[in-house]
Amino acid sequence: MANDPITALVNGRVLLDGGLVDDRCVLIENGRILAIVAANDRRCAEGQKRDLGGKLLLPGFIDSQVNGGGGVLFNDAPSVEAIRAIGAAHRKFGTTGFLPTLISADLDVVAKAIEAVQAALSARVPGVLGIHIEGPFLNVERKGIHDPDKFRELDTDAIKLLTGLRGGRTLVTLAPEMTTPAMIRKLADGGVAVSAGHTNATYEQIRLALQAGLTGFTHLFNAMSQLTGREPGVVGAALDDPDSWCGIIVDGEHTDPVVLRISMRCKRHDRFMLVTDAMPGVGTNNKSFLIGGRKITVSGNLCLDDDGRLAGSNIDMASCVRNAISLLGLPLPEAVRMASLYPAEFLGLAHEVGRIAPGYKANFVLADEQLQVLETWIDGQAAS
Repeated sequence: MANDPITALVNGRVLLDGGLVDDRCVLIENGRILAIVAANDRRCAEGQKRDLGGKLLLPGFIDSQVNGGGGVLFNDAPSVEAIRAIGAAHRKFGTTGFLPTLISADLDVVAKAIEAVQAALSARVPGVLGIHIEGPFLNVERKGIHDPDKFRELDTDAIKLLTGLRGGRTLVTLAPEMTTPAMIRKLADGGVAVSAGHTNATYEQIRLALQAGLTGFTHLFNAMSQLTGREPGVVGAALDDPDSWCGIIVDGEHTDPVVLRISMRCKRHDRFMLVTDAMPGVGTNNKSFLIGGRKITVSGNLCLDDDGRLAGSNIDMASCVRNAISLLGLPLPEAVRMASLYPAEFLGLAHEVGRIAPGYKANFVLADEQLQVLETWIDGQAAS
């Protein structure tokens, strides 16, 4: 089978490891970055040239927590078609890699969701990287919008199910105090990324979970025990541990920007990653939707139930990046890395996505100076 012709992306401001650079040509072949060369390199003239008009060429965004989009909630329709629709909705906002996220459900629904993601991976649905299973192994004291009737113990059968996906990444959010370090270790040894969320754990319980293989914290500050003067809680453990990753929703609502700025002084920036926790309204004008029969109202970036309880967000990843710059005071390259390289590292995928570098997948965002997304590439295929 003949190789695809080489594509040459020219006249862009390209975000490389050292920052934004001009006068570079990005060569793409067979869905991957062949080379990054000087603009006057002969291979640029020989390839199929695409002039980027001086716009920003950024690594594609990666979102590890996507409940829905385009009017679709993954829980309602755990299918290949739903995954495709959700991915298409978020792609318009720069997300070129995502984990469709299932909130607490019965294990037969979890099994159906895993089967759908397996099929989506086989069908090469653009952007899908695996699955995020958020619950049902959670603490009712920090249930949030989750249905506590779905909560259950993490047992051997559940672990067998959760470690069954092949060819993609599985992320499981659980409450460490509702299981044991030994069970967390079994998940981690089975290739699952384990994150703490909807948890009322103590600092000591989180410390033991980290030793057992816990590597992340789901929507830091939300639905977890807080940092206090006498008990550091989950938040204190997350900020005290230098190596674990913290997902943050930078919408100005889930967590006060001042709190996030303080948090980012506690550990390296490369251990914070942007997530949307997006619900079906992203990419639509819909003002409400249902979760388990409960009406959720969309108000700006917020999704609220009738009691005023947060139910995910209505924000996209490009907006999160812009907010990381305007609300957290981060330079553009660092804000973009929090949406690309750092989540790739968390998911164990930093060898092929999250950077613009030779050998990596040709997953890009083309944006203007205001970080409005103009076009995306996934595996070298462009879409506006």
